[in-house]
Amino acid sequence: MFEQTFKNIDDVLWKDAGCSSELDYVEQTSWILFLKYLDDFEKDKKTAAQLAGKTYTEIINPEYRWNVWATPKDKEGKIDHHKALSGDDLRDFVDHKLFPYLKKFKASAENATTIEYKIGEIFSELKNKIQSGYTMREVINLVDELRFRSSAEKHEMSHLYEAKIKNMGNAGRNGGEYYTPRPLIKTIVKVVAPVIGNKIYDGAVGSAGFLCEAFEYLKKSKNLTTKDAKTLQKKSFYGQEKKSLAYIIGIMNMILHGIEAPNIAHINTLTENISDIQEKDRFDIILANPPFGGKERKEVQQNFPIKTGETAFLFLQHFIKKLKAGGRAGVIIKNTFLSNTDNASISLRKQLLESCNLHTVLDLPGGVFSGAGVKTVVLFFDKGAPTRKVWFYQLNLDRNLGKTNPLNESDLAEFVKLQRKKGDSENSWSVKAADVDKTTFDLSVKNPHKKDETALRSPAEILDEMKTLDKETAEILKTIKGLV
Repeated sequence: MFEQTFKNIDDVLWKDAGCSSELDYVEQTSWILFLKYLDDFEKDKKTAAQLAGKTYTEIINPEYRWNVWATPKDKEGKIDHHKALSGDDLRDFVDHKLFPYLKKFKASAENATTIEYKIGEIFSELKNKIQSGYTMREVINLVDELRFRSSAEKHEMSHLYEAKIKNMGNAGRNGGEYYTPRPLIKTIVKVVAPVIGNKIYDGAVGSAGFLCEAFEYLKKSKNLTTKDAKTLQKKSFYGQEKKSLAYIIGIMNMILHGIEAPNIAHINTLTENISDIQEKDRFDIILANPPFGGKERKEVQQNFPIKTGETAFLFLQHFIKKLKAGGRAGVIIKNTFLSNTDNASISLRKQLLESCNLHTVLDLPGGVFSGAGVKTVVLFFDKGAPTRKVWFYQLNLDRNLGKTNPLNESDLAEFVKLQRKKGDSENSWSVKAADVDKTTFDLSVKNPHKKDETALRSPAEILDEMKTLDKETAEILKTIKGLV
């Protein structure tokens, strides 16, 4: 039933002039879903308080509650069309009363970890794009059919929401920005193996796939005590996200997975000067797929000792600094990081090998990220001791990956099995850190078991490196001119 309801919502939004893409469908569905979730959340809290003989004070004022403005019901439990707003009246109420009211929660909340703060943050970051109040009425009526009360209902809803994020990722210009394939995330979480009590961080949180999967992994890791459950809710998962839409989707995704007030901050992670990071700011586990591409401004690059326009390389420096001694990380990055000859890449590889134990590199085939031809690797490293030996695994599949033929968990089963003991196979081998060239720190994936293999880069990868080198040359020339 839920799946059909989601499809019907998309069909309704498709007719509205204000919603033109899959991104708009997800964004607009998200804020309405959030308010319905909030209504069910308040009902559950009130019931629990009554059973415990306590009083529950509702967060939302009466006139802004779902059952008053969105779906007032008659005696038979059906929507009372005499009281329910529609058309311009509904749109004006949402734009001029509801949103301004909800925005104020950000300023009045006790702190940023409360659900009140999240309400204020969400409604400060987005706006209603549904132009027709009649369209909005249809969507609200459909959302009202959804339930968030039982764990089974929340579980089904979270899967459907993930499917919407996946569709949005496939439809968007930058698919990987919103959606990292869940089989890959699950595999990374298994290898990094967090335990309850660890503080887990993603500084490029996107739709919060890593944090959601880590939550699911930890829930199943043991029989949870009341203390464990509280730790998972309040003190385990932390993220930061620059973009408003991804931030909102990430919060909604975590809420649907069962985390009531996600610790996600809406900031650009890279604006933090890494020299200011102290022990209290560090984490036990880092899981991330940072965005690729040279888009950060010069003033942002000044926050890092290794200057580069490549966003992912700035994030990698941030992650190394943010990891506690003994902490563990799994980070996705372009495979060109392993072999680029520019100064920034060489310096960063040197730093990684000397300050961390880069114990595993998973080399992924093209097509893992739908809509993006970029080849990637996953770096698994621990903080605190230098690298002695790197174990490589090259994922070789007998099919081409794509939207209709995506990566699945069974594709990665051999990797997970071999990784535990770092065993050699046709697809895996080890390289001693002592044998790595100390001038280039080149870590290219060269499978010794495939003697005739020629490691050729794609034209896109070569062009990327040429652009990086051109930028560096331009900077050097500018500096020389300034000195003359």
